Amino acid sequence: MTTTTSPTTWNDFAEQAPDLAKLVAERIEAHGLALLATIRADGSPRISGLEPLIHDGQLWLGMMPGSRKVADLQRDPRFALHNATVDKGVTDGDVKINGRVVEVPDGSPAMASFRAAFAEASGYGAAPEAMVLFTADLTGVSSLRPAGDHLVIEWWHPGEPPHATKRY
Repeated sequence: MTTTTSPTTWNDFAEQAPDLAKLVAERIEAHGLALLATIRADGSPRISGLEPLIHDGQLWLGMMPGSRKVADLQRDPRFALHNATVDKGVTDGDVKINGRVVEVPDGSPAMASFRAAFAEASGYGAAPEAMVLFTADLTGVSSLRPAGDHLVIEWWHPGEPPHATKRY
């Protein structure tokens, strides 16, 4: 699957929808864990845990080589990412990111930059030597958060201003 437009980076999103980008980053970084949805070869969905990283203007997704989610994304780069929800009341809100991945070549300067940032952010030390790394080409972002007697739903698509609505 090939796109004819240039990828929409995290920085692009943050420039077009700064308040929503701040909220999304806070939710993704709150627990450091998210759920990644990919498409299996038979077309059914797969959900996998993942530790995404927002660094250097990109949303990074690092994975173990040979994992099924890597195979899914190398075959079909579309994904959805949902922050880790920790309570059924969604007290702090939740966020979703949709897009396509772009694989980062092994040994590239971007890979080295990711490894250093991951070590600092995760507290684990260095990222595993063997890994497959992707950046995200964002196609849409949304959030849902409680606000008293209603929910606030915000969403953004590349090249558009952010939108919001209330649900009672």
